[in-house]
Amino acid sequence: MNPQEQMLEYPWDMTQPEPGYAINVADGVRWVRMPLPFALDHINLWLLRDQIDGRDGWTVVDCGIDRPEVRECWEAVFNQVLEGLPVLRVIVTHMHPDHIGLAHWLCQRWQAPLWMSMTDYALARLWTGTTATDTSVEGSGPAGESAARHFGRHGLVDPEAQALIRKRHDYYARLVPDVPKQYHRLLNGQTLSIGGRDWQPIAGYGHAPEHMSLWCPTLDVLISGDMVLPRISTNISVFDLEPEANPLPLYLESLKDYDSLPERTLVLPSHGRPFRGLHERIAQQQAHHAERLAEVLAACHHPQSAYDLLPVLFHRQLDMHQLGFAMGEAVAHLHALSFQGDLIRSLGEDGVYRFCQA
Repeated sequence: MNPQEQMLEYPWDMTQPEPGYAINVADGVRWVRMPLPFALDHINLWLLRDQIDGRDGWTVVDCGIDRPEVRECWEAVFNQVLEGLPVLRVIVTHMHPDHIGLAHWLCQRWQAPLWMSMTDYALARLWTGTTATDTSVEGSGPAGESAARHFGRHGLVDPEAQALIRKRHDYYARLVPDVPKQYHRLLNGQTLSIGGRDWQPIAGYGHAPEHMSLWCPTLDVLISGDMVLPRISTNISVFDLEPEANPLPLYLESLKDYDSLPERTLVLPSHGRPFRGLHERIAQQQAHHAERLAEVLAACHHPQSAYDLLPVLFHRQLDMHQLGFAMGEAVAHLHALSFQGDLIRSLGEDGVYRFCQA
């Protein structure tokens, strides 16, 4: 456990749910865990006891990716955790594969509606249009032809890396092969009645187009999704779909919307362990990005591309999955400094953007 983690309180210590089982974390709230085939090897999902139109059952929050082993884990949860009751509703915090991948299967299996923000729903529908034989779809995140060109403009010109990024053009569609064709829109500030309690969606920006956390004042519980994580920092990236985006200030500003929540709020994150210490963790994230921005600014005393800055921002070996997100994050930090006038961007004769102190 690193020093920052030690400043947080973990009510369940190192205990975590076994595959196919759940841990009760609050009245009517259960924690389940599903595997991921990445360095980040798990996602936390949440079951909320519910009643809709006189029917007793469960609301599921987030879904996992569409892989056979994840479906098997869900089947075990259905048999061992749901107490013979159905899934009544599926809520997705945002459109990243580990959150929405199995929404189509869960919704169809239980004839349950999908709830999420309009922006993330629309982008998920767009990105599932990328298939194993369709390389023409632009803007599919950290992989594909368009992503390779985008990262190439920011210094990732290694032929092998470029080939691997192009080869993974169906990355999103393999993990999210379909999305329900109808949905219910989640809006910031609305009130959802779940199990007789009010839950309030809180919109967040920067990590995803329109991420929705869920706050229950009665329980003092925040399902934070990826907006607040206890151990790792939330990825904030600039991808090819919006190459001139400036997401880092949006993310940092979004964190202010949690200021009014109690310090003893139980935070249920998508990755890592449930914890208390919300405001401490947000302060840590603010400080983390301030430090990274200062390091990037100092490194740009002579022109630097995003690829040049990877060793400044990441002090570890990156695999191909991590490399795309690392490049996106490096561009995000450069854009934040450039948009506020601290850096000047220039386009070299080699077609690579480089940034230098103003």
